[in-house]
Amino acid sequence: MSKPLAGVRVLEIAAWTFVPAAGAIMADLGAEVIKVEPPEGDPQRALRNLLNLDKNGPNPFLEIPNRGKKSITVDLQHPKGRDVVLDIARNSDVFLTSYLPKVRTKMGIDVKDIRGVNENIIYVRGTGWGSQGPYVNVGGYDAAAAYATSGLGYKFTLPGKPPLGQPAAFFDLAGGNTIAGAISTALFHRLNTGESSIVDVSLMNVGMWQLAPDIVMAPFAKEQSNAQPDRFEPGNPLTNTYPTKDGRWLTLVLLQADRFWAELCKVIGRENLIDDERFKDAAVRYQNRRACVEALDEAFTSATLAEWQKRFEGFSGVWAPYINFAEVHQHPQIEPNGFLPEVEGHDGNKFRLVAPPAHFNEVPTAPAGPAPEIGQHTEEILLDSGLDWDQIGAYRESGVLG
Repeated sequence: MSKPLAGVRVLEIAAWTFVPAAGAIMADLGAEVIKVEPPEGDPQRALRNLLNLDKNGPNPFLEIPNRGKKSITVDLQHPKGRDVVLDIARNSDVFLTSYLPKVRTKMGIDVKDIRGVNENIIYVRGTGWGSQGPYVNVGGYDAAAAYATSGLGYKFTLPGKPPLGQPAAFFDLAGGNTIAGAISTALFHRLNTGESSIVDVSLMNVGMWQLAPDIVMAPFAKEQSNAQPDRFEPGNPLTNTYPTKDGRWLTLVLLQADRFWAELCKVIGRENLIDDERFKDAAVRYQNRRACVEALDEAFTSATLAEWQKRFEGFSGVWAPYINFAEVHQHPQIEPNGFLPEVEGHDGNKFRLVAPPAHFNEVPTAPAGPAPEIGQHTEEILLDSGLDWDQIGAYRESGVLG
């Protein structure tokens, strides 16, 4: 059961990462995902930036949200382009789009159009700002609709400093996961009731969900401050970050501080602190938190991160080193859990993609293959939709197909 969505057919007319990432998750889980691209392709295909430093490396902005899909190129500006889409929609379970309402209406692919040929299809819209309100026809990337608008960008901006940039596709991928989960819910609902759903997921709402604790409490806060917490004044010195001798950092997450205090002191070679009157329990550690952090700083800066990793083996509390992206590939949990399955690209070069987090029956979920080449499956998809070679040839001659 590692491919629980086998037999589900998804028709995707979407660009960039947010909505296509949902299609990629569904493809990983066994669905047939048909990606409709304009003749020039999803603009994501042309997006290459400083993440692409090796000529043999993949384009992550293409591979991550499009792996395992089938690609067909259709000119939806052409009068007959919609006919091709409707032919595919007739035998699809899900219609997935990121296009704005005015564009969907112009192209004839809005709810009434798709439902006109398949009343049972689940119609899914991914938007920047929501499906209602004054921003309904305003485009929105995650850096604007989620990062800037959720309050996270404000939270991560130090006073007097320029804003910190959002990590690439940060909320896009969280949103794609949300869409994929919503589609699975809608499929389950249709199976139980026979009723098909219209599903809406917006980046703004995704961003707000991620920051829900801060947003919920905002009306009760005396002031809105983006000042970063002072690590020398934590509520609990055992839920804090600490530097190592070689300039690295680690984090302790010991919420039950009294349970782990003695064990931690032994691991760091500071048994003398166990019964220190300033630190003997959580209450006095809080009263003397600055002194406690300073004492732990002194201990942790006495050894390198590699040395601490060895000394913390077998420690019963939760801790972790801060690692970089290259070190993620070497983490001992990667291979046993299939978190980074290997994929071979169309150019023969191999690379790794992050797997979706859900495993089924203890089997890791892995991509069926790389992102498709533009229009790679055009003929195959149209033949499956009931067209013959003469009809496909006529479409090509008229410029409908790329």
